[in-house]
Amino acid sequence: MQQIRLFLLISLGFVLFSSEMQAQKTQLMVRALAGDAKFIGPYMGGAKIVVRDAETREILDSGRTKGSTGNTQTIVLNPKERYERISDENTAGFTAQLDIEEPTFVTVEVLAPASAKQSRLVSATQLWMIPGKDILDEGLIIDVPGFVVSVTAPKTLQTFKNTETISVEATVVMMCGCPVNSEGTWDANRYEVKGILKNQDGNSKEITLKPSEESSTFSALTKLQKGTYELQVYAFHEETANTGLDKVTFTVN
Repeated sequence: MQQIRLFLLISLGFVLFSSEMQAQKTQLMVRALAGDAKFIGPYMGGAKIVVRDAETREILDSGRTKGSTGNTQTIVLNPKERYERISDENTAGFTAQLDIEEPTFVTVEVLAPASAKQSRLVSATQLWMIPGKDILDEGLIIDVPGFVVSVTAPKTLQTFKNTETISVEATVVMMCGCPVNSEGTWDANRYEVKGILKNQDGNSKEITLKPSEESSTFSALTKLQKGTYELQVYAFHEETANTGLDKVTFTVN
């Protein structure tokens, strides 16, 4: 009889121990914050979020951020106090669902912006996730520095005569898609936007693009000798370390 009781106690203890070790659904809210700007949401194709086991590299969950870019006043303009939230329930984010049995060291990767291939980059951080201990509300905010730069003129493989004045144009927006305007919240006059023109012989020429009347647009005029040229247009802001670049190739006959 005593042996049966002992067996039952051991079996019950094993069941209880096993149930405690079962995977628990643990949630992690991840948000992608553009450098000196707002949250990255569907307007820029969202940010792809990948949560991995840092040791095994196994993907525990992945998805894209959804929601609004947030409140400009709260995120960018207002002074912030410790523990003060800059997001709300409508702000872009992705809630990862993790099935973990024990404390797990994870790597969280952000690939953004999804819709701007030439400007897409990876930002990542690591943290311990504890089973059953959700990280929600403000969640984990990962910074995504840079500008989205797109050369709109000349077009790739476009051909010009060497007598023509060539218009060079590019759009520059924040990584969340927020516009850049003269004397705006993101002041176009504070950003350095230049073009580097290099021909097949390796000779190069630099031009400065100035803000245009059209929102987020910078332009310049130039004349070139015959040749095939690669044009690189970059944007740079020393105060925030935001950078971005796009390039095209064209020909002058």
